[in-house]
Amino acid sequence: PSVPRHTNRLINEKSPYLLQHAHNPVDWFPWSQEAFDKAKKENKLIFLSVGYSTCHWCHVMEEESFKNKEIGEIMNKNFVCIKVDREERPDVDKVYMTFVQATSGGGGWPMSVWLTPDLKPFVGGTYFPPEDGVHRVGFRTVLLRIAEQWKENKDALLENSQKILEALLHRSEIHVRGQESPPPSKEVMATCFQQLSNSYDEDYGGFSESPKFPTPVNLNFLFTYWALHRTTPQGARALQMALHTLKMMAHGGIHDHVGQGFHRYSTDQHWHVPHFEKMLYDQGQLAAMYCRAFQISGDEFFADVAQDILLYVSRDLSDQAGGFYSAEDADSYPTTASGEKREGAFCVWEAEEIRALLPDPVEGATEGTTLGDVFMHHYGVKETGNVSPVKDPRQELKGKNVLIVQSSPELTAARFGLELGRLGALLWEGRRRLSAARAQRPRPHMDTKMLAAWNGLMISGFAQAGAALAKQEYVSRAVQAAAFLRRHLFDPTSGRLLRSCYRGKDNRVEQSAVPIQGFLEDYAFVIQALFDLYEASLEQGWLEWALQLQHTQDKLFWDPKGFAYFSSEAGDPSLLLRLKDDQDGAEPTANSVTVTNLLRAACYSGHTEWVEKAGQILAAFSERLQKIPITLPEMARATAVFHHTLKQVVICGDPQGEDTKEMLRCVHSVFSPNKMLILADGDSSAFLYRQLPFLASLERKDGKATAYLCSNFACSLPVTSPQELHGMLCS
Repeated sequence: PSVPRHTNRLINEKSPYLLQHAHNPVDWFPWSQEAFDKAKKENKLIFLSVGYSTCHWCHVMEEESFKNKEIGEIMNKNFVCIKVDREERPDVDKVYMTFVQATSGGGGWPMSVWLTPDLKPFVGGTYFPPEDGVHRVGFRTVLLRIAEQWKENKDALLENSQKILEALLHRSEIHVRGQESPPPSKEVMATCFQQLSNSYDEDYGGFSESPKFPTPVNLNFLFTYWALHRTTPQGARALQMALHTLKMMAHGGIHDHVGQGFHRYSTDQHWHVPHFEKMLYDQGQLAAMYCRAFQISGDEFFADVAQDILLYVSRDLSDQAGGFYSAEDADSYPTTASGEKREGAFCVWEAEEIRALLPDPVEGATEGTTLGDVFMHHYGVKETGNVSPVKDPRQELKGKNVLIVQSSPELTAARFGLELGRLGALLWEGRRRLSAARAQRPRPHMDTKMLAAWNGLMISGFAQAGAALAKQEYVSRAVQAAAFLRRHLFDPTSGRLLRSCYRGKDNRVEQSAVPIQGFLEDYAFVIQALFDLYEASLEQGWLEWALQLQHTQDKLFWDPKGFAYFSSEAGDPSLLLRLKDDQDGAEPTANSVTVTNLLRAACYSGHTEWVEKAGQILAAFSERLQKIPITLPEMARATAVFHHTLKQVVICGDPQGEDTKEMLRCVHSVFSPNKMLILADGDSSAFLYRQLPFLASLERKDGKATAYLCSNFACSLPVTSPQELHGMLCS
């Protein structure tokens, strides 16, 4: 590689996204006091650019504008330029995204915002092309116009930015109005189900035409709705919607059939042509959803997909110290000799490539059939490529194929006169050879930042899969990752979580000079993970840590006036707003997850004030939950858990005894959203016995492992057979 011509301050950062911009001719600053002071001292506007390292359009804007010397000169002369990795600083991202969405009606990344020297936004957008086009004004023009305005109309601009800020404060406030109580669960659940049902795609699954996102929060809601309405037509429809969506996604091009795992979203209605980046938060949540689908349906297809996701994460997104990396990029070099990256280059195929890799004649099939013929038919491969030009505006996928299962195994087998088992083996061999060929291609960039929140989601995925599929190796992987969090993303002296750490030189785990403190989502997702991990591993130390973190979360983020939790801590002068997120999107919002966390925490500790807090969150979001619960499906789901009261399933028994293991297997095999597991092993000095004195009164019946269903400190009659326990869990 040639010696870079330019180097700016970002060279000293740890974030892979910021490091990608360290050699731009733009004099970038990180989000820092140094930048704010410079803007004030020189009386300059700030240009804030926010993105993340696996964002396709962020790369495009960098190539076109930030690497352009002339545009760089305009930026340096007129503005103090700041670059932010939204995954490192979701707090900064949310403040300015709230502004961009409010003023332009849309949002996304890269986000481009112009601020006054005291950080108030006044103009914003997303991607800008470098030069003026027919329909869009170019980035160069926007920069020059804004610089001119600042010279000519400074006072008007400052006044305007103050008004904008006041309007944002007013718009973004979420609080309890008067003596509100939690909204009625039955109505919230019914409305949310109806709204999802109306937006459901009957043919291909999912909840929009295009683009289509996996949105695990919708599926999680539908599974809970089904569990509470099993015998009704609506319950049956909820289950059908969730299972069909998961099946269509697994067959689609959004699922990487050769390299495992799921891409971020599909650009079309059929789940076919994705944006190819792979995000950790999707893998964690989808692994959990496919396990739930398996628990409910018993169909091994779903278990196989869950294992496929966990194979990808174990192999490609795992740090040797135990943490999980954030994401894998969409863009890569098509060959080692290529000069420029293309989207999807690592994942797509030409028909002749597949023919060359799979030339073997297939014995027993119709005359002249090769392995390539069978494979190409099953995965929808066409000679001229299977990507519609409409879905490929930059012609990066011309002549290429994105694999998609368009034929059932039965139909493919019948077409070539093969037995089903034989077909499975042939397709497996085809995927194996394509995988080996793909390993020779240049790999996409990996964002090796490790975030507490997303690691939490992934720990939940491994823990739930370990329990539901009875695979100890998944539980062990979750334990390893939780130990990593404790070692690298937790400060034992303050009891606080840290947001991020990084893979540094010699693959060592590194921390930035000033570590970023954890945000609300870090606490919510890690606490959820620790509860899931206790239920899978039955090690009480994880519970103890979860309850400590819940106390810390209450202290740092709770809003005692308006109820619910703020996304960020108080006391950062560079943050104009303390927001509360009000949308469950690609990830659930932290307040939604916290409702269930608080109910679980109360059940493990006996602290009933946590139940009260859960109700206060629901009250704060009451209006939204009653009108448009489809924007908060995870919180809508939590209203049901709150309303039905979480039940403790207590198994009294020796953890090593076969009878105890059988009872635990029974609990793990059933999806029951309003129940949580406790193992009472008789050790009265252990953490749970100290927290929950009533456990001491529960006995093993006739010396056998015995199950009780408890709620509000009262327990059912004991049962000793897994069959009876199964009936109790499903009631």
